Formats: sequence, structure tokens, C-alpha cells
Amino acid sequence: MTTEEIFRNIDADTPLRLAEVVQLLVAEGSLLRLLYEKADTVRRECMGNDVFLRGIIEISNHCRNDCLYCGIRRSRAQERYRIPDEEILGVCRKLPASGVTTVVLQGGEDEYFSRERIGQLVERIHRETTLAVTLSLGERDAKTYRFWRSQGMDRYFMRFETSHGNLFKTAHPDSTLAQRLQCLTVLHDMGVQTGSGFLIGLPGETIEDLAADILFCSRLELDMIGVGPFIPHPGTPYSCVKNPFDLEIVFKAVAVLRLLNKRCHIPATTAFDAVAPGSRLRLLQQGANVFMPNATPPAYRGHYELYPGKPGVDLSLEESVSGLQQQLTAQGRHFGIGPGEATRLRDKGK
Repeated sequence: MTTEEIFRNIDADTPLRLAEVVQLLVAEGSLLRLLYEKADTVRRECMGNDVFLRGIIEISNHCRNDCLYCGIRRSRAQERYRIPDEEILGVCRKLPASGVTTVVLQGGEDEYFSRERIGQLVERIHRETTLAVTLSLGERDAKTYRFWRSQGMDRYFMRFETSHGNLFKTAHPDSTLAQRLQCLTVLHDMGVQTGSGFLIGLPGETIEDLAADILFCSRLELDMIGVGPFIPHPGTPYSCVKNPFDLEIVFKAVAVLRLLNKRCHIPATTAFDAVAPGSRLRLLQQGANVFMPNATPPAYRGHYELYPGKPGVDLSLEESVSGLQQQLTAQGRHFGIGPGEATRLRDKGK
């Protein structure tokens, strides 16, 4: 099948087969340019020119898990922290002035941030600010998710990382793919705007595995899809393992995800800039429509090291947003106003 025929099937919402996704992932030259142009066109037609700002506060680098690739894994010796509740709220109160419309409370799986503590934070953020609230705190039980929902949680984000059972089992000794997917199902069924995604280039992954992840992700009916490249961390068992893919594959993956998820929010995640400075801006021209500046207080930022070489650690939120605003204006884009609700839910009238 030609690339043009694949695009016609995408326009008609005809499901793609694995081989067709692989064909897009290996595109080069004029076909690759066509892929990126198509992704940007679909983004513009289906999501508009808004770029929504979602400020991340990395509330804790404690984690009960020992994932083989993660820089805050339980067994790694490092300085640990937990941001006090009032300091988290203080940051939240300042975010709207910078154009941020959603706060993302992200952290390791840390029981200190209990059901009740997080619930109180969510309730106060809604009461004291105009922000929507996304939580990204790993696997919790259904009772916890329901309570957070009752307190005002708008969204939850948790990547499944890989849909390949053996790859997941090897990299995540404290969990299973079935457990992760059950959490996503619970969140989705209770009406929470749910986000997920995967790592690109886990050790042992093939291009067919990557294509399968893209198709799997597209079947989950997600409201946000966040992906990023696997970057070896020197303090983990995967320290010496290289990403099996070249850099371009990560841009292709985002473009294909946009084509298959026309009304889904797709962020240009920070990890892309770690492997190639300026990549996040490029992704905004290849299908992405969300930017996630780091709002973690400077005293903690360097200690939340999921991967090495994290960019923007020394930049203030205001500096990050100001630079982005100038670049977006040049592209004819602008910051989104309001919480940036999930268009999938809006279109269904939910």
C-alpha cells in the first residue's frame, strides 16, 4: 500500500494494520516530509492552533518501585525530597499569571502522599485557583481514584510504557502490565480524563513493537497521549543499554500518533529536548499541541532525575513561557485559554 493510500484510510478513519504503521515509521525523504505535514494539518483541523500550558510540579522523588530504567527507583542512592503541601499550593496560586491553565502533580509512588493528603490538595487547588488538576502518581486502588475524583481531580496520567508483556515484566519488577491497564480502565470508566503513553526504545524493542504500542495506545480511547525516548540513566541497571532507534523515529512516532488520534491532546514532552535541544518546538509543528513547563521549585528540580540531562532545570517558569510565546507567535500559534478539556469527551457531549 502506498503512503497516499494509507493517508486516505486515515482520513476515512479506517483502522491501520501493523505493517502500515511500520511503513510510516520507516518513511524517509519526501514521504517523511509528507508525514509531518499531514500530522500538522490534522492537528490544526482537529485541535486548532491553541497550545495549552500544563505546569508540572514534581512533588516527591520517593518511590516504592524499582523500575530498571528510572532515575528515582527505590534502590538508587540519592537525595530524596517531598515538597510541603503549603509550598505546592503557593506554586499553584502563581501559575495562572503565567498562562498555565492546568497543574500536573507528578511524583513517584510515594505513600506519604496518601489518599487523604492528595485529596485535600486537589480540593484546595480548585478552591483557591482557576486551575484544572491532573494527577500523575502511579498505580493506586480504585477507592483512592474515586476519592480524588470526588475532590475535583480532572485528569489522571499514567503511561503503560510498553504493550509488550515480556518487556514490561523485565523493566518493572514491582508491577504487571495487567495491573497498569486495570488502573487505566478504572479511571476511564469513572469518567476521568485519562492519559497514557509509552517509552520509545526500551531495550529489546523492535520497530514492530513500537508500531504495536502506537496501535494499542490508539485503541484505549485516551484523552492525552504522552510519549518520550528511552534515555539510559547511569544510576540504573539499564545504564549501558542504548536506545535501539535513531532520533528521527521518536518524531515519526508522535506524527503517527496524531494521525490515529485526531482529537487527543499530545504534549511535546521535556525528554525530547534532552536528546535534541529545540525538539519540543519542532514537535509542535508535527502534531503536538500541549507544552508542559516545569513549575517545580528550583531547590528540588535537580533531584527529580528520571533520566540524565534534563533540560531547563535552571530556567524559571516565566523564562520558559516567555521564550515559547515568542516562538509560537512566529508560527501563528497562541496559548490556549481555559483548562483545555478533552475534545473526545466534549464531542460526545459528556
